Amino acid sequence: MFLRIRRQFVEALDLARWQFGITTVYHFILVPLTIGLTPLVAVMQTIYHRTGKEHWLKLTKFFGKLLIINFALGVATGIVQEFQFGMNWSEYSRMVGDIFGAPLAIEALAAFFLESTFLGLWIFGWNRLPKALHLASIWCAAIGVNLSAYWILVANSFMQHPVGAEFNPEKGRAELVDFFALITNPTAIAAFTHVVTAAFLTAGTFLAGISVWWIVRSVRAGDTETARTTWRPAAMMGLVTIIISGLAVIGTGDVQAKLMYQQQPMKMSAAEGHFRDDGGPVPFSLLAIGDLTNDPENVQHILQIPGVTSWLAHGNFTDPLPGTQDIEELYEERYSAQFGEDVEYTPSLVVTYWSFRLMIGFAAFSAALSIAGLWYLRKKQVTDKSWLATLGLVAIPMPFVANSFGWIFTEMGRQPWVVHPNPLSPVDQVYMLTADGVSTTVGAGTVLTSMILFTLLYAALGVVWFALMRRYTKEGIENPTNTVPEASDGSEAPMSFVY
Repeated sequence: MFLRIRRQFVEALDLARWQFGITTVYHFILVPLTIGLTPLVAVMQTIYHRTGKEHWLKLTKFFGKLLIINFALGVATGIVQEFQFGMNWSEYSRMVGDIFGAPLAIEALAAFFLESTFLGLWIFGWNRLPKALHLASIWCAAIGVNLSAYWILVANSFMQHPVGAEFNPEKGRAELVDFFALITNPTAIAAFTHVVTAAFLTAGTFLAGISVWWIVRSVRAGDTETARTTWRPAAMMGLVTIIISGLAVIGTGDVQAKLMYQQQPMKMSAAEGHFRDDGGPVPFSLLAIGDLTNDPENVQHILQIPGVTSWLAHGNFTDPLPGTQDIEELYEERYSAQFGEDVEYTPSLVVTYWSFRLMIGFAAFSAALSIAGLWYLRKKQVTDKSWLATLGLVAIPMPFVANSFGWIFTEMGRQPWVVHPNPLSPVDQVYMLTADGVSTTVGAGTVLTSMILFTLLYAALGVVWFALMRRYTKEGIENPTNTVPEASDGSEAPMSFVY
């Protein structure tokens, strides 16, 4: 009887992890574009407002339409996640809901309503609101989008590095005691800067890729004037955004890596396939072969850059670093009395190692597009190079994929912890194993059924998203209208997004 219950619990845990992972990746594919593209659309409209140049109005409406499609699907895919906290992960919510729920509630009540309300005003306010107020609405939406990102990252960063809480032994749960410490968590600040700069990289690539494709298409169709006066300015904005945000991603990533080596050394050592501290500097592994178990005999690092991992950790090329086996032994000594000797504290090395490299590798396509695009569009030139148009289209999805691998690395590298212990200023007992956070009452069958249904639903939404994006991208900016539509009886029609 005990073995049957235990087996069902393990199955429910695995299925709950898969379900949350699937829904999170689906949702986060859309999020970076919304975060980065909303301010860029606001900049386009600001330029139009200041200069009166018609092509900036056309670009604002064109990319605004794509933004709205992405925002709507992002909202639809994100709602499910909060329900999972109370159902599949009810023990986790009971343990840290007092802390974790606060930033999520603020995000929903303040930031999300800010962005959705003002985005609605912007959508339906063309030719109905004063121009300045209409412009202000898209900027308020852009601020709201980024505030939403910060509050969500505050919640997530508590799981990575718990602060501002204490354990109540009578209630058996963690309680919030310092809200200011929670919202100024250095992990949240580092994560926010990295996520936002990566979002601008995503949006810049999206903007540049589509614009470069339209430049080549317009030139080949004999419409060089539209390519030069309309699409080239948009492409240049996207290409410059890629350069600036790409450098910022590198800088914020370096800050985050150094902080992570202090807070979660196991995650970073696993990302490098670094097993034992040999007293010397640690190289950065470009390529490793083997099964990446926690046995160094099975792994060979083929390509390495000497000392770079030491630099990522401490800012110099000489420091030794603890390996996964060193940290595993430390955690076993520290937590075996509480959790038993069967717990393995090393995350999946295959997932952690490769997700870290794929995150970096897929972002390289954006760099290639920026270099090629800036070269062929220099000195107000346009081009008909078909390979450049192909590069633009190929580059568009790559930062989306890179962002997803970044989150896979962040979350999988934290395992087996759902709330990682704080090693810098330990908060007594404010930590939790993932296995202890899953619901004890929601069965594996229920989780499996909902996982299948949500996966199919999200797949259908993904098809809709792609079809709409493709349709309106190919439609272009021809014949936008600035007039208020009229109903068939001659009266003003209900409010609609005027294009």
